[in-house]
Amino acid sequence: MIIKNNVITDLEIKSLSDLPKLKMLMENTNIKINKSQIARNLNVDVRTVTKYMNGYEKPKHRYRKSNLDNFKPIIDELLSSKTQVFYYIRNLLNYLKDNYNLVAPESTFRHFIDRNIEYKMYFTKDKKRKMSNVPIIRFETPKGKQAQLDWKEKIKFTLSDTGEEIEINVFVLILSYSRNRIYKLSIKKTQDILFHFLTESFESLEGVPEEILTDNMSTIMDNARTLYSNGKINDKFLEYSKDFGFKVKPCIAGSPQTKAKVESPMKVLDEIYAYNGTLNYVELNQLIENLNNKYNLRINDGTGKIPAIEFQKEKGFLNPLPNEYIRNHYRIKTYDAKVNSSSMITFKGNSYSVPPELLGKIVQYQIIDSNIYIYHNKSLIAMHKISSSKLNINVNHYKKIINLNFPSLKQEEIEEFAKNNLKIIGDLYNE
Repeated sequence: MIIKNNVITDLEIKSLSDLPKLKMLMENTNIKINKSQIARNLNVDVRTVTKYMNGYEKPKHRYRKSNLDNFKPIIDELLSSKTQVFYYIRNLLNYLKDNYNLVAPESTFRHFIDRNIEYKMYFTKDKKRKMSNVPIIRFETPKGKQAQLDWKEKIKFTLSDTGEEIEINVFVLILSYSRNRIYKLSIKKTQDILFHFLTESFESLEGVPEEILTDNMSTIMDNARTLYSNGKINDKFLEYSKDFGFKVKPCIAGSPQTKAKVESPMKVLDEIYAYNGTLNYVELNQLIENLNNKYNLRINDGTGKIPAIEFQKEKGFLNPLPNEYIRNHYRIKTYDAKVNSSSMITFKGNSYSVPPELLGKIVQYQIIDSNIYIYHNKSLIAMHKISSSKLNINVNHYKKIINLNFPSLKQEEIEEFAKNNLKIIGDLYNE
């Protein structure tokens, strides 16, 4: 189509993108445009002609509704939570996969987060990192040679059943060759707990590496290793290392890059913050176990291999375990107890509840730093603070008992029943 006039040269309209030129023409002349004729020639609606004449430009990339858009209300709620925290995009992705059955590649999910300015700001604020001017020397160790040891310390976590905020620590041991790791949860990180965790870890690995690379934690080093000093290993830990047949290799203080293989798996444990306020202690312990298994069965970013498979190749190169007598010397003592008809065990005249499905069964318990940890088939089933109260009842255990006795009750009725009865029990036995 050709439009002729006496002011400018011929203006050819071949497509919608040419229409903004007509706007300029109309503003500078008295010419009238037949929009209906233009619409017929371009085979579009007349309203489309008006829109393009007014400067509309078609986006270069058309946005298609994504399956992830359905999760937007959930993401909005999670990222606005005052308790749950997601330090990395991967933490949020894993949480949605584990709890909301989200199915999406990580690259797609990252692109989705990147497109939303509020989501993007959530993951970038206060996260500027300083990079060292000194490059890290990459090195690998042979099979069975080394394990790296550390703690993820002082994680503040609010328990869902009591509302109490506790401080937890996670023991981390990772074999340097296979990257097979072991996580263990503890409220304290005393030397006795360290010995216990190391002993259990070596037993689960069915062997001991030649050396343990560690930082200068006080339960291992009396004096830190520095550029100018070898430091001093704690006598008790040195004795432990000799009994198990490994060498202690402390890092130079202030040089975490020397044990980078264990520093990276530490970031995985930031997933704990995503569950803050949603789990009790037993469930939190199960979360740590699940993370442990998940990342041992997932391709490692550093090696491109699956740690659990590589561990099978490394296993035969570990040194043998010391005899059971030596191993038992470093364990925290474990005691047996029978669960009574009230779904409780007794310790020093006071009773502590366990889940009612263990009625009449033998369970094991350990006393660690004023807490009683109760196990069945090596799995943690309950944790209580040791107290002077005659009855120490976990609210979830009590709700299960009510449900078994009154199966027709609704959930809100069970909640009310438990709340009132536990108050009466507490008042009665704490007088």
